[in-house]
Amino acid sequence: MNIETSSGEFPKPEVLLSALEARVLGCLIEKELTTPDLYPLTLNSLVNACNQRSNRDPLMEVSAREVEAALDGLRAKRLATLFSGADARVPKYRQTLDLVYPMVTGTRVLLCELFLRGPQTTAELRARAERMHQLTAEEIEAVLLELAVRPAGALVRRLPRQPGQKEARWAQLLTGEPALADAGPEPLKVALTLPPEVERRLAALEAEVANLCSELTRLRGELGGS
Repeated sequence: MNIETSSGEFPKPEVLLSALEARVLGCLIEKELTTPDLYPLTLNSLVNACNQRSNRDPLMEVSAREVEAALDGLRAKRLATLFSGADARVPKYRQTLDLVYPMVTGTRVLLCELFLRGPQTTAELRARAERMHQLTAEEIEAVLLELAVRPAGALVRRLPRQPGQKEARWAQLLTGEPALADAGPEPLKVALTLPPEVERRLAALEAEVANLCSELTRLRGELGGS
């Protein structure tokens, strides 16, 4: 099954996110699994998670107001909600991804890693997702393939393999089609400009070679006819 297709092959996801909304959603999923005692998250905790220097690519420096706006967007898309427990002294937030995209924990973890770090190989996903949920390479490949051909809209796509890399990377599609930079560099094209004198000599050599080829053809014809 070939899933390296154009974006028109399968429907787009029902919900599209901004880069910051994806980062916020990824942080909520991550912290729910890695620090359950501190979950749901306060706004300040979520800002710190978004600006975290580890397990993030690209690095961000966002304000509380920006994160709050992203939360409003996620809540409107039913991907996050305000938690109001009996002992909650300040507003807290939790992710509700399953309301829109029902999925098991392993699938949610893979999407989380793609939200937090961008396109990755299956080997990278396995190593980085281990802190949240252990998955074998075969399980990861199966999950990604399922998400890539999802009838309601593909959520991931395998990118063309880059020169020098043994394994292709996968990208999530909830923020839209991957940028060209994520898909890998275009082949290097080098244009050589020769000095006029060199170009004249090359032209003369090409003409001379053409004459010699014509003469050789004539001689072969004479020898063959004798």
